[in-house]
Amino acid sequence: MSAKQRIVAIEEHFWIPELRDRYSGPRGISAHTPARQLDDLGEVRLKEMDAAGIEMQVISHMQPGTQMFDAETAIALARKANDVLYAATRTHPTRFAGFAELPTVDPQAAADELERTVAQYDFKGALINGLTGGDFLDGKRFWCIFERAQALEVPIYLHPGIPHHAVTDAYYSHYRRGDFPFLSVAWGFTAETAIHAIRLIVSGVFDAFPRLKIILGHLGETIPFTLWRCDWILDHVGGSRAFADAFRQHFYLTTSGNFQASALACCIAELGIDRIMFAVDYPYNSSAEGVAFVRNAPISEADKEKIFHGNADHLLRLGA
Repeated sequence: MSAKQRIVAIEEHFWIPELRDRYSGPRGISAHTPARQLDDLGEVRLKEMDAAGIEMQVISHMQPGTQMFDAETAIALARKANDVLYAATRTHPTRFAGFAELPTVDPQAAADELERTVAQYDFKGALINGLTGGDFLDGKRFWCIFERAQALEVPIYLHPGIPHHAVTDAYYSHYRRGDFPFLSVAWGFTAETAIHAIRLIVSGVFDAFPRLKIILGHLGETIPFTLWRCDWILDHVGGSRAFADAFRQHFYLTTSGNFQASALACCIAELGIDRIMFAVDYPYNSSAEGVAFVRNAPISEADKEKIFHGNADHLLRLGA
């Protein structure tokens, strides 16, 4: 593969000080938060992208975002985060694009912020971090966000967030020594986000919005591996189509933070190469490692091009 291969990474994070300084997460988060890279929307980020051969990042605000605040605060902070990101995309228009931060605690305001950022800032969709006030997005009060995303023809990236406090207490509290990796990256994030995606399917969201597209990171949060079993038992739940058909029609996957060859092979087998896009989960994972993972994958050069940029170019209308 040529060293000049176009590479687009689409789950790459930043934060703004106003949100960074307000967040007090589970014990251990500071040890797993690369603050220098998250603070940066310029030289540090571009240097790491260049070293890995990444041409463009589609950037989003890290979890938990604005979903932990009251509506007035969330709306103001989401707007601030999006304005900061837009300034970076204007400064580096060929290197950075954006996913919007949405104040989902006020779903109508979130839908309006999605439209503002897509229409005015050319953002490519939105990234939503897990639960909102303990609620999943299958609740009908949130469906106006999906309605707007469909109308704007942009996807929603469903990203992990800290699991519900009741789940955290019941499942992870016994392991207080270094508990953050267990309740987050090691398992809690995957389990919570997979449940979130499954709930969207069985709720009938995709019957209501048949052109809606959802992106999942980490090679599908284990759902491709369990797709046959979910389809077997959930084929009659949530609408007129089989579970697997709905998943294959409405979901795209990225390689973010899951550089496992067998997992990639499973995703290709279950969804096809056209549904898989490249991401690193920067700065939590190595850009160089993520690129090497796809470069070394036992797939054709044409398929690598689709993962590295072709599928994202098409879905997000990025151009070349």
